[in-house]
Amino acid sequence: MVALVGCNTLPKVEDGRVDVDVLVAGTAMKSGNRVVLLQNGTATYRAMLAAIAGARDHINMESYIFEDDEVGREFADALLAKQAQGVQVTLIYDGIGSSGVPKEFFKRLSDAGVQVLEFNPVSPLAGKATLYQVLNRDHRKLLIVDGKTAFMGGVNISSVYTSGSSGSSKPVAPDAKPWRDTHLQVQGPVVADFQKLFMGTWEAQKGAAMAPRVFYPTLARNGPETVRSVGSSPDDKYSLIYATLISAIDSAEKTVRITNAYFVPDPQLLSSLTEAADRGVDVRLILPGNSDNWLVFNAGRAHYAHLLRHGVKIYERRGPLLHAKTALIDGAWSTVGSANLDRRSFLHNQEINAVILGPEFGTQMQAMFNADLAASNPITVESWTQRSIADRVRELSARAWAYWL
Repeated sequence: MVALVGCNTLPKVEDGRVDVDVLVAGTAMKSGNRVVLLQNGTATYRAMLAAIAGARDHINMESYIFEDDEVGREFADALLAKQAQGVQVTLIYDGIGSSGVPKEFFKRLSDAGVQVLEFNPVSPLAGKATLYQVLNRDHRKLLIVDGKTAFMGGVNISSVYTSGSSGSSKPVAPDAKPWRDTHLQVQGPVVADFQKLFMGTWEAQKGAAMAPRVFYPTLARNGPETVRSVGSSPDDKYSLIYATLISAIDSAEKTVRITNAYFVPDPQLLSSLTEAADRGVDVRLILPGNSDNWLVFNAGRAHYAHLLRHGVKIYERRGPLLHAKTALIDGAWSTVGSANLDRRSFLHNQEINAVILGPEFGTQMQAMFNADLAASNPITVESWTQRSIADRVRELSARAWAYWL
């Protein structure tokens, strides 16, 4: 095992369960929230831009990728318009996730009064070029408007979610289709917990003093959903997102439904999935049928044979690149967020997920899962044993890099 570099470790399971001390840490479940399930970029951006247009006090935004393309410029213009109206805008973008974006793009925002912070810049001139700084990234996607409405999930600010192409320097296939992703819009008491996560990142990164605003307004009950904000950071003792997911899988009695873009499971997650299947739980995974990351794609496939032998059902989605990160347990425990099922998310990245309890929201999640399932190809034991030698070599080669993916 490669030694960890300045980051946390994954919590251990004792007698089939995650240490209770890990699970009671962090934020509590909050009732009285309204949660809207947003599928794909078009619906997500429409809702986000509408909320931005209606802002009256402040806008706090955090995104791993903020492209200088059609979508990125639309958001930049919307933020600049609100800043000109006296709404204070604060933006955090990741130094590697947005590394291809010209500095002039963000300078235009800061020159207009937007408070802009680059998370862990990697330039030696910035004094943050250590291995720890390079490895640890802000993978969160979070927008908070007036402290009352929060958006979070897997959607970055990029045209790959609308047209399948991007204005960045990254190569894009000419026939690329919009990425498939999932996001949430949340209103109610739990928004204060999302706000705390944003403020914590700003403070930890030593951002300039924020302009005084009403960051924590009184939040009345707004809907029927019980929600928990779950954040994780490399500076935490454990990844609370990881511990929460493992606990949910270990407690599953009937069904486990997981959709995830980058699947490179560690031994404990593999064990939780296979043990659930062994005790009769119907475990189904929807994973990408194609990927923008060759190593991650093949490293994940290296585990298929083991999972299939235990009865885990695996499906690969056809068509657009799958970028969603969701799970549904027993039809009543749901999570949507930014965290992939790999060590990078659980050890090296800042991530943010929401956990939603209740069968009503679970019904929406199941319907979304069913739609993805209909667009997916099943991977069977028979078909998998017949894959080519070249595929097997690629899987073994990629698996050797699994820790760092």
